Amino acid sequence: MRTLSICALLLGATALCHAANDKFLAQHPTLSKTQIVFSFAGDLWSVPRDGGDAIRLTTGAGNETDPMFSPDGAMVAFTGEYDGNVDVFVVPASGGVPKRLTYHPGADQVMGWTPDG
Repeated sequence: MRTLSICALLLGATALCHAANDKFLAQHPTLSKTQIVFSFAGDLWSVPRDGGDAIRLTTGAGNETDPMFSPDGAMVAFTGEYDGNVDVFVVPASGGVPKRLTYHPGADQVMGWTPDG
């Protein structure tokens, strides 16, 4: 009986440790009047500021990070790493095909928007 109790205790502890490792870690959030965009698992995700389900904005084979809303909230600039190079891209805030803005052979990173977008 004691062995059975120890096994049950170990199984419970294993389940708790496993659950603790499955935490959601949203990174680099940016805010507009109505949305929050963040980086998670190498893609960009959007969720309404009022709460709700997140939708994936990007699905590329590369790594997308550092999102930043345009002043009008219509576009999201981000740093994308595709084919071994880091460049700046934009995507509509509602999602879509990213457009590459920089072609520099070195690493380019989103820093912000000018006031006129």
